[in-house]
Amino acid sequence: MVSRAVAAVKTAAPSADEMRGLIMGIAVLRGGPHMPRKRISGHLQTVIAALAIALIGGCASLPPGSDFPKHASSAIEHSETTRLGMSPLGEEHRKDGKSGFRIIPVGADGFRMRMQMIQVAERTVDLQYFILHGDETGRLLTGAVLAAADRGVRVRILVDDGETNPGDEQLTRLESHPLIELRIFNPFSYRGHWRALRAMEFTAEASRLDYRMHNKLMVVDNAIALIGGRNIGDQYFQIDPDSQFADDDLFVFGPVVQKLSGTFDEYWNCNLAIPAQALAGGKGSRAELAEHRQTLRSEAQQSKADGVDYLTGLASGEPLAGIMAGRLKLYWAHSEVICDSPNKRDVEAGEMVGRLMHRSVAKAMRNVQNELLMVTPYLVPGQEGMQLLKDLRTSNVRVRILTNSLESSTEILAQAVYMRYRGPLLESGVELYEVRSLLGNSQGSGQANSISRYGNYSLHAKMFVFDRKKVFLGSMNFDQRSLHLNTEIGLLVESAELAQQIAGRFDAMVQPANSYQPVWEAAVGDRAGGLVWRTNEGAEPVEYRTEPARSSLQRFEAHLLSWLPIDHEL
Repeated sequence: MVSRAVAAVKTAAPSADEMRGLIMGIAVLRGGPHMPRKRISGHLQTVIAALAIALIGGCASLPPGSDFPKHASSAIEHSETTRLGMSPLGEEHRKDGKSGFRIIPVGADGFRMRMQMIQVAERTVDLQYFILHGDETGRLLTGAVLAAADRGVRVRILVDDGETNPGDEQLTRLESHPLIELRIFNPFSYRGHWRALRAMEFTAEASRLDYRMHNKLMVVDNAIALIGGRNIGDQYFQIDPDSQFADDDLFVFGPVVQKLSGTFDEYWNCNLAIPAQALAGGKGSRAELAEHRQTLRSEAQQSKADGVDYLTGLASGEPLAGIMAGRLKLYWAHSEVICDSPNKRDVEAGEMVGRLMHRSVAKAMRNVQNELLMVTPYLVPGQEGMQLLKDLRTSNVRVRILTNSLESSTEILAQAVYMRYRGPLLESGVELYEVRSLLGNSQGSGQANSISRYGNYSLHAKMFVFDRKKVFLGSMNFDQRSLHLNTEIGLLVESAELAQQIAGRFDAMVQPANSYQPVWEAAVGDRAGGLVWRTNEGAEPVEYRTEPARSSLQRFEAHLLSWLPIDHEL
C-alpha cells in the first residue's frame, strides 16, 4: 500500500508547493526533525496519512497578525558605556579591527554561558532562536530573562514557530512585562498543539509555512554575543540522558558584535516578525506574570531537589568571568558575518536584492587548496554541492565529512535522502564518517562519559575548516533546506588557532571508537563487494555489511523513504 502511494506521488510529478505540503505534513505529524529518537520508528502510518492529505496544494498568504501595529527598534548605539563595552580586553587587537573568539564545545557550558550573559546584562538582551523550548533549561533561562527585565534591562526575543511544542507558549506570559517584547517569525494561525491540525495548515499554506528562520544568536549590551548551532532546550545542552544534540557555540567579543546586532535588528523589524500579542489577543495581566514568576522560581528549586541541578557552577561565573578577566584565552582574528536576508525566498526567486549566505560559504570552499573538513548533521548536497565537492577532489583537495549515522540520526527523512548521495560521494574520493550513537570515547564530543554511556548521542554542529587556517561556524547545515529554504547565520573567522582546535576535535570524533566509516569494498573471490561500515567494538576492529541502525524497522523505513523525490526539501 505504501509503495503504491509513493509510486503515485512520483507519477503525479507534484509541484513545488505540493511537495512542500507533503514533506512538511510528514514532518509535523512525526513530531518534527528534533523529536526524541525513541519515537523515530513506528510512524509509517503518518507517512500514509501525509500522502493522503498533502497533495491538496499550497496557496501563499501573509502571516496572521501582519497588520498588527509594531514599532521598529534597534541595538543600543553606545555599548562602550556598559561594563562589558568598557572592558580593556584585547584593546590593541580591536583597534586593528579584530574580534575575540572562543569556542564553547561543552553542552552544559553553553547553558551556563547563556545564563551568565543574561545575568551581567545592563541595558539589552537580544535572543533569536529557531527553537526555544519550555522545558527545564528553557524555563530557567526564561527566569533569568525576567530577572534581567526586573532590574531595567530591555529584552527582545525572536523565535521561529515551526517546531513549537506544548509548554513553549510560557514565553508569551513575559509579554506583560513592560521591558520584554516577543515576536514570532512566520507564525501558524492555529496556536494549539494538535499535530494533525498543524499538519493540515502546513499543507494548505505550504508555500508560506515551509519558509523558516533557522538562525541562532544571542547578543548582550551590543558588546558580547553567542552564535552557533545550539537551540534552547535540554537536549541541546547535552544533559538529558534520553537525547543529546552535540553542538558548538562561538563566544564573540569586539567590533563584529555590532554587525551581528545589525542582523538581529533586520529580522526583528521585518514583515515576517509578528508581535506575540497579535496572536494571543493582547498582552497578559500583571497578575498572570506574577504567577508565572512564582512558578519559575518553584521549578528552579525543584530541579535541584530532583538531583538534576542545571544551575551548578553558575555562582562561579565561569566560563564567562574567566573570559572577560583574560584567564580563558580568546583568539583574536578578522571575521565576516554571513547572514541570509529575512526575505531570503524572494532573493532566491530574483524578486529583490539581498544576501544569500551559502554563496559566501561556497566561495570559501572553492578557495581551499589542500584540505576541507566539514561537520554537518544533515548531508544533502544537491547537484550544485556535489559538483563543488567533485571539483575539489579533481584538484586533489582532501575532503573529510563527519555526519550522522542512521543509528544516531533524529531526522530519518534527511538521512534517507543522504543515503542516495553516499555512494557518489565515496566514488569521488570524499571521506565520510558517520557518528555512532554510543561513543567509545567522549573526547571532543561536548559531554561527559556519564551521559555518553546512554547511547543517545546525535550530531547537531555545523562547522567547516578551510586548510586549517579559516573556519565557518553557524546555523547552516550542508543540505538543501539550509541552502535554499531556511534563513541562516554564521561567521567566517580567519584564525589558524581556531581551525586547529576544531580540526583536533574532528580527528577525535572520526576515530573508529566514535564513528563508522562507510567504504566501498570490491568483490573478492566468493565474497560480494558493496558498502561496508568500519568501526571498533572495544579494542577490536569490526566491519558491518548491513547499515548500523537502531532497529531493522528503522532501517526499512529509511530505505522506503529514500524513494521519495524530496531532495530540495531537506
